[in-house]
Amino acid sequence: MRKKEMIAMLLAGGQGSRLGVLTATKAKPAISFGGKYRIIDFPMSNCINSGVDTVGVMTQYQPLQLNQHIGIGIPWDLDRRNGGVTILAPHLRGDEGEWYTGTANAIYQNMDYIAKYNPDYVLILGGDHIYKMDYSLMLDFHKKNNCHVTIAALEVPIEEAGRFGVINTRDDSSIYEFEEKPPNPKSNLINMGIYIFDWGILREALIKDNKVHHDSDFGKHVLPMLLNEGKRMFAYPYSDYWMDVGTIESYWNCNMDLVKTLPDFNLYDDFWRIYTDDDHQPPIYTSSAADVRTSLLSEGCEVFGNVYNSVLGPEVVVEEGAVVRDSIIMERTTVGRNARLERCIVDNSCIIGENVVIGDGENIPNREKPKIYNTGITVLGEHTLIPDNVCIGKNCVLYGRTVYDDYKDSRLESGESAVHEPEGEVLF
Repeated sequence: MRKKEMIAMLLAGGQGSRLGVLTATKAKPAISFGGKYRIIDFPMSNCINSGVDTVGVMTQYQPLQLNQHIGIGIPWDLDRRNGGVTILAPHLRGDEGEWYTGTANAIYQNMDYIAKYNPDYVLILGGDHIYKMDYSLMLDFHKKNNCHVTIAALEVPIEEAGRFGVINTRDDSSIYEFEEKPPNPKSNLINMGIYIFDWGILREALIKDNKVHHDSDFGKHVLPMLLNEGKRMFAYPYSDYWMDVGTIESYWNCNMDLVKTLPDFNLYDDFWRIYTDDDHQPPIYTSSAADVRTSLLSEGCEVFGNVYNSVLGPEVVVEEGAVVRDSIIMERTTVGRNARLERCIVDNSCIIGENVVIGDGENIPNREKPKIYNTGITVLGEHTLIPDNVCIGKNCVLYGRTVYDDYKDSRLESGESAVHEPEGEVLF
């Protein structure tokens, strides 16, 4: 096996519980984004655009859709004999083996994969952020400063810094302290969860910390340990668009950023393309009665109604008289005649009946999951059916084949849920 200068290890096994019903049947990195993409497409594309041609993807929670999407890596030019993309699921080795229990534990369980390439450097990535980054420039920074560890860092408003891991640095960007979600942060520089390690340093640290922490984690355990040992750790400054789509509102906002006249995040950059597993789809069709404004429409869409400030995935049908506003409609969904949707997220393969109204009423947090659904966005899970002539409020959750009995007087009030889970499973 030919030696590699740097390989990437992509952590893609998270459940994304704060995304609620959207992750009921798939891992967070497999969620659709921007119509035709999946969230994992962004770090994968960053790798190949940066010249990193060996990527290990660690999967765990609901991996089927993610594994099918990645395949053998053809869309990202990662179908290679020496390197390419490899799916790394938890597995048994003799009497040993377990689920990944932390970010560092996942890398620890795959050290044999890394050692096969004997790289000089290991790039650690999360699979659930929307951004463009040239990792080769970060590697140059790492080498120039003779680092043992380099951490990508982003400045955020100081009032938001407490939601993240905060990095405190000296004037030369060397790190002297970490603060994990501090109530009163000393700086506004946050840890983006993107790391470059010298392979020898990483290997020794993983072995040492695994003996102490069963749930070994980079932010909580490995990085503070290395800092205490006096290893050279620097913050690599990043100032472009980056979004952690970890909540319903952040996912909705990030998609809405794409439909601005001058979008904050540009999907049309030929120099830094975002690649995806994109089957050949029929062209977009809009009828003479359609009205589409400030929206993204993916291949195969058919629009006979009205779409405003929204993102539509492949093969979405908006029937005559329907109005879709400020919403995200994922692939293969049909919006019935004269339906009206506002501030909705609709997952794959849903059917919304005729004359349905979604997003009507007061902004009352969801009664069962108020911490997840509280910003006025109503969410439909995968394969949901909404019957004709019903009205649905804000912060509602719908999943499965709903029936008229779910709607008292043909209405589901704001903050209520209609969830029909498969027998034996708890998905909501």
